Amino acid sequence: MSETAGISTGIATRYATAVFDLAKDGKAIKALESDVASLEAAMAESADLRTLLTSPLYSREQQSGAIAAIAKKMKLSDTTSNVLALLASKRRLFVLPQLIVVLQDMLAEERGEVTAEVTTAKALTKAQAEKLAKTLKAQVGKSITIKETVDESIIGGLIVKVGSKMIDTSIASKLNALQSKMKEVG
Repeated sequence: MSETAGISTGIATRYATAVFDLAKDGKAIKALESDVASLEAAMAESADLRTLLTSPLYSREQQSGAIAAIAKKMKLSDTTSNVLALLASKRRLFVLPQLIVVLQDMLAEERGEVTAEVTTAKALTKAQAEKLAKTLKAQVGKSITIKETVDESIIGGLIVKVGSKMIDTSIASKLNALQSKMKEVG
């Protein structure tokens, strides 16, 4: 991890902890979940929003005004709107993507869920995803949410990451291991 990413994640974690605690104390976890999902979707869809978050060309006032308008238009909760306004006033909107990731993890933990990042060569069918989730639940002991990524370069098999554990059964990694062993012999 680069130093800048580490700093951003540290800042995001502090803000996320504060937001989560406020939502939990105010019994507004559902509203926070909705806000996080809406913000994630908005950032994925809008290049203009991503630019607003990261561009140093916008003044503090421009960012604050734009974020306030976006929060109002999206009908975000008061807590989320206030945090966005605070981030804008401190010129820290660039941490919003990391903030959302940290909040998603906290919300999943609150629900007793764990997210498994699964990389496959082709998309899993619904039955395959359910079977994988059931198998992982038996191993981890918690409800599993699968976040799937398709990467044809792994050729076949799966790469599964749950927390700090990773299982790589991809054909590409097996071929790389075989190639390494062949080099050792010759």
